[in-house]
Parts: sequence; structure tokens; C-alpha cells
Amino acid sequence: MPDIKLLDCTLRDGGYVNSWNWGFAAAKDIIASLTRAGTDIVEVGFLRNVDGYNPDVTVCNTIEELNRLLPAHTGSTMYSGMAMRSNYDIAKLSPYEGHGIEMLRITAHDYDIREGMDFAREVKARGYKLSINPINIMGYADKDLLWILDQVNEIHPYQFSIVDTFGSMRRRDLERIVSLVDHNLAPDIRVGLHLHENMALSFCLAQEFLDKHLGRDTTVDGSLMGMGRIPGNLPIELIADYMNETLGCHYDIDEMMDAIQDHIAPLKGETAWGYTPAYFLSARYNLHRDYAEHYLDKGDLTNRDINHILAGFDRSKATAYDKDYADRLYREYQNRAIDDTTALDTLRTAFGGKTVLVLAPGVSLAEETGRNAVAAAKADCIVSANFCPEFCQPDYAFFTNSKRFEKLDLAALPCPVVLTSNLRPLPQGALAVNEAAVQRSGAGMISVECRVDDQQVATYYGDGVIVSTPTGSTAYSLSAGGPVVAPGCRCLVISPLAPHNLTMRPVVVPDTSDVALRVRTRRSAVTLSLDNTAYDVADDTEIRVSLSEKRIFLGQAHNISFYDTLRDKMMWGVDIRD
Repeated sequence: MPDIKLLDCTLRDGGYVNSWNWGFAAAKDIIASLTRAGTDIVEVGFLRNVDGYNPDVTVCNTIEELNRLLPAHTGSTMYSGMAMRSNYDIAKLSPYEGHGIEMLRITAHDYDIREGMDFAREVKARGYKLSINPINIMGYADKDLLWILDQVNEIHPYQFSIVDTFGSMRRRDLERIVSLVDHNLAPDIRVGLHLHENMALSFCLAQEFLDKHLGRDTTVDGSLMGMGRIPGNLPIELIADYMNETLGCHYDIDEMMDAIQDHIAPLKGETAWGYTPAYFLSARYNLHRDYAEHYLDKGDLTNRDINHILAGFDRSKATAYDKDYADRLYREYQNRAIDDTTALDTLRTAFGGKTVLVLAPGVSLAEETGRNAVAAAKADCIVSANFCPEFCQPDYAFFTNSKRFEKLDLAALPCPVVLTSNLRPLPQGALAVNEAAVQRSGAGMISVECRVDDQQVATYYGDGVIVSTPTGSTAYSLSAGGPVVAPGCRCLVISPLAPHNLTMRPVVVPDTSDVALRVRTRRSAVTLSLDNTAYDVADDTEIRVSLSEKRIFLGQAHNISFYDTLRDKMMWGVDIRD
């Protein structure tokens, strides 16, 4: 019968919230409560290279210092610590002497994973139960993960942990990685799961993991109240209750609740953790959490802007935070080159020789004196900046702030709009002769939910979707596997681009249909191409495609039919034996 264990990492992972300064008595009390609760493994803290010993802090130089926190009566609970290869001198680690902390979890980044494996060997050689926890398992290609598993099998530790460092794992990712690990890891090596709460999926994924009933020993990590750096971890009390209910475990939830009430809840009142947009955005692209937070701190970027910047990240920069690289992408995004010569000439003509009054949003314009001053100015031209006043009609509305601009209904504005280059709205009523194509411009797959006349057709996972006219059926749509449609047919063709599901096929619908495409992306930027014009598309944007009331006339060479052209250009009927 496989053995399933529950591991608490509050004092280690939760310590990111309070800099591991728990207080000696509080740390001992938390460990004692978790022990009485029957928690199978309690992680006491970090082994790191630090200056001196502080009994109130759960980051220590030696195993002996961490052992001082353990209760006299340990019951069946095992105690563990964690060490990272890059910041701990293995020479400080004493051999295991049969008591105290029994297991050490070691971790390493992708860029020093080989050195991390050597570090793991040295830990095991000192007699400890070894758990190998590579950082950010979502960042490894299958072939690289298989290499890691080969190394793990050779070292043969007590446990190997699947660690979702950036909280980007979804159910399909869990399915893929668990299957890969389970089929390639030696059957007597325990499999652990460590989740973060960036997408509020940790409890769902943990249940999914346990419900697989793998034919091997497993471990699930959690922390009290989900305490951990900003997004937090899987709340251990939730998964403990689930394991009691479904697996016949007997964890004492009351003891966990006492520890939360006495030590954890007061901390959350001082320093919050849990879901935030910053950490969600970093998780979508499986990037170091500091990138999204860095961009939010800029103050002049919307979540949409951040989404677009993160989508273009070099994957080699994903694991380790690089502030200089983040700033370079920020400057590039803010300084995108756009030819505005025509627009500037138009404004020079409009403003030339005139008295121009610029209105900025503020308290004064909400008062009668401010409004009277506007009237008294008797300006030839009024320009409002980053807002549109209600008490007068400006001649132009000028916008530089994307947050303010996104809240506008452009169609309702009473005047022309002037935008800086960082603002580029999707076109309203834009026209295309051949096709409208939604497509990724990064390495990650996108999804496009397609509805026709408000009826669900399918959700396409792949490179994108093309909606083409009969005229465009022999253009981009044809290269995507779409049908050839005669010009006289009254229809639209919906063709998936490189679909992940190979059963997806093009669909032909009447040209009276309203086609709605809702775009969702995790790692790639997305563009909407209308023939030869491209526009950026944000995540969760809906694009509607329908037949225009406008008509164009296409010239046709005399006595050359559509079918003549097909035979000529596509070489239909040519005998390849000649």
C-alpha cells in the first residue's frame, strides 16, 4: 500500500513573509502544534551561509542550530531542512547522527542543476534522507527533465519533488509532468508536490495529484494558512482535511487551527500574502515573480502593457531575475517607433497661428472658478489631456496615459482623439478583403474560443485562427489547410492555425454570421492581422468578424475564369510523369 505523507513548510517557505524572524518560542510552539496534529514531515528552516546564530530566526549555518527548535516528544513526525547549492557551504553540514533533523531537501536552479546534483550526492553521503527539489520544473523541456530523472535515479534519494516555483502549473501541466516523472523515476523513490498560489489553483492541483492514486509513495507540501511569499502556498489545513475525508488520514485540524490563530493570522494582518495580479502575470509566462512586480512599480503601465512585455521575454531570462534586462524591455516598449509624420502635419495645420488652451484633469476644473477661466480664455482651440471634460467640448482629446485611455468609449467622444505611440487601440470597423487572422507571435500556444451567432463552435489551441472570405480562401487560409471557395459563394471560412488537437478542421459558415473570437494567451504575444495590417491583442480580448456593408469590385481578365486560374497556379491536372 503506497504511503502518502503531508509536509509542512511554514517555517521555511512561510518565512519569506517575515524574513524568518519567528521568535524562538513561537517557532518551537508552531513545530509542537504541527507535531501534535500528526503532520508527517515538518520543515524546520533553511541551512544558509549567515553571519552568526540568531535563535529567533529559522535560517541557520548548522543542523545543530536548527535542531534546537525540535520538541522533546516527536511522535511519528519526521523533521527536515532545506539547503540551496548556491548559498550553502556543504562543509558546515555535520553527518546525521540518528536523531533530530532526518531529511534535507536540496534545490538548485536550471543554470546550476549539474552542480546541484553533485551537492545532493554530498548530502546523501552524510547519512541524511535526501529530497531533490529542482527549482521551476515547469521551465524544463521534456528531454531536460528526463536527464534530471536519470541523475536522480543514479543518486537514488528518498524523494524527488515536483516544484511549481512560479505558480504557473495548470491541470494539463500536472498531468504531463506527473506522468513523465512516474514512468521514468525508480518505483521506490517517493514523489513530492510543492505548489504556489499564483493562479489560485494549488488546492485543485493537490487534489488532482492525490486522486491519481499513483502506485508509489507520495508527499504533498503545504503551509499554515498558505503562508508564503506574496502568492503563498497550498494551505496545509485544507489538504489535510481533504486527506482525512478521502484517504482515511487522521490529522488533527484543531491543532492546525490553534497554530494559525496564535501565530499565523496576526502576521497576515501585518504583511498580506495571497493572490495578486503581479504574481498572476508572472505565472502566466512562467517567469520569476519579481518581473511583474518590477513593472507594476513603474506606475505608468497597465496590466495589459505588462502582459505584452512579459510575452516577449527571452526564456533564458526566466528563472533568475535580471533588472537590467527588464528595464531594457520596458524602454523598448515605451519607445516603439511609429511613423507619425502625417499626424503631426495635420496637427500643425490645426494649431498653426491659433491660441491653444490645454486642459488637464484636476480639482480646479470641477469648480465654477476653473470653468469660468476656461470660458474667459476665449481660445481658438481647446485640447483636453488624458480626459474629456463634461462642461465643454474640446476640439481634440489628447491621451498619453494607457490606464485612462482604456476606460474610454471612443465612439462616444465628441471630438477627434490624439494618441501617443504607446497607445494603439484595436480598430473599430476595420476592413479586410482576404482574412482576419489571430495568431501568436511568441513561443507559447494560444487558445481562441470561437462562437458563431453566439453558438459555441470550438476552442482552438495552437497558433491561432483565420477567418477568410471566399476571395481570401486561396491566400493564408489555403496554406493553413482551408478549402478553396469559389468567389460566388456567400460564406466565411474559419481555419485553425497549427491546432494542438489534430481533429480540428476548417468550418464554412454563412456570410451572414457574426463570428466572435475570444483570445487567451499565457506565454505569447498575440496579433490581429487584417490583410497586411497588424494590431496587438491583449489576453481575454474578443474580436468580432462579420460581413461589411461596404462593397468592392474586383477586376477580372477577359475570358479567364476562376477555375482557369486555379488549374494554372496550382498545376491541377498536370501529369507529373511528363
